[in-house]
Amino acid sequence: MVQPVDLQGLFTPFQLGSAALRNRIVLPSMGRFVHERGAPGPDVIDYYASRAAGGASLIMTEGVYVDHIASGDNLMMGRFYGERALAAWGKVAQAIHAAGGLAIPQLWHVGLKYSTIDMTSGEVRYRPELGLMGPSGYIEPGKKVCDGMTQEQIDAVIQAFGAGAETAMRLGYDGVEIHGAHGYLIDQFLWAALNRRTDAYGGSARKRARFAAEIAAECRRRVGPGVPILMRISNWKLVDYGVRLADTPQELEDLLNPIAEAGVDLFDCSERRFWIPAFEGSDLNLAGWIKKLTGKPTMTCGSVGLDIDMWQSMAEGRAAEQSLGCYERLMQMFERGDFDLVAVGRGMIAEPEWANLVRGGEFHRLRQFTPSLIDMRRAQDDAPTAAALHETAREFDDA
Repeated sequence: MVQPVDLQGLFTPFQLGSAALRNRIVLPSMGRFVHERGAPGPDVIDYYASRAAGGASLIMTEGVYVDHIASGDNLMMGRFYGERALAAWGKVAQAIHAAGGLAIPQLWHVGLKYSTIDMTSGEVRYRPELGLMGPSGYIEPGKKVCDGMTQEQIDAVIQAFGAGAETAMRLGYDGVEIHGAHGYLIDQFLWAALNRRTDAYGGSARKRARFAAEIAAECRRRVGPGVPILMRISNWKLVDYGVRLADTPQELEDLLNPIAEAGVDLFDCSERRFWIPAFEGSDLNLAGWIKKLTGKPTMTCGSVGLDIDMWQSMAEGRAAEQSLGCYERLMQMFERGDFDLVAVGRGMIAEPEWANLVRGGEFHRLRQFTPSLIDMRRAQDDAPTAAALHETAREFDDA
């Protein structure tokens, strides 16, 4: 059994723009594939509210598709447009607030990735009927399947993210997160292997960052000063867990500083194992390097308190056990200032009271994470065209 570790440093307040967080514990964005045409039901609303009641200061929704014709095609994922879906997402924010937490939606556009990769088999395939798009038409390095995005298409996506941010404010959310990780659309612009453009959006690191920076700037324009804007960043991609976003700290700095300057307040650093160094010659993880290079606060994420990462647990059907060494390493890194917030994913899927129990030193009461706790249902193969889905999602009603 894991013996108590002093995690009290994680229960100090933190100011993020105009948002006052009661502690450093965050429920990160995690897709669960349980919606009916983009609208969360009562069980999903309770899922988020119970984690806020359980002591997490900030609750991030799963990725929600922005209002763009090619933002995503999965019928069971969240949509941030359409009267019915937005009414339900408004109830999510209200429930989180009533439980004592702050609420932020994660705005998402999949680009060429999500429907072109089978997350069970890993097979990458192109489905032209979905109308999905990317910076240069590559679904993986060396595999080009369509033309790159036009300026008109780029501008439309930027406006869709801005509209999503404005909608979040109207629904009562406390900020927004922009999904720029895992090989989805924004990450496809950041990643040199997929961004082969020769215009203002491709080439150098700063040029590859332009799309993300323009999205951040438009979101900032829509929400105004003070409202927290976060961006999720990762090295790993769904098609390659071992890839790096940048080969050197200098390249990473050149890539992320334009985004920071555009209005991002915090970088959410998605790592499969938070303790793994980002570059040779230093034990700083990705969150530590990004904080050092940009001067912005960061959040670390990835197997916090657990002995194996999510994909190993899912592939092997194994429960993730608590790890004393993992907790100790987390606190060593936090106390030296490597990151400011800590995202706990699987731990809080298994145990809504994770934050309260950890604060009280009741590690023995934490329930194990098992793969059965994640509903991985999908509706990809029978999805209509992106255009038809987009219009259906906007018009769908209980009647």
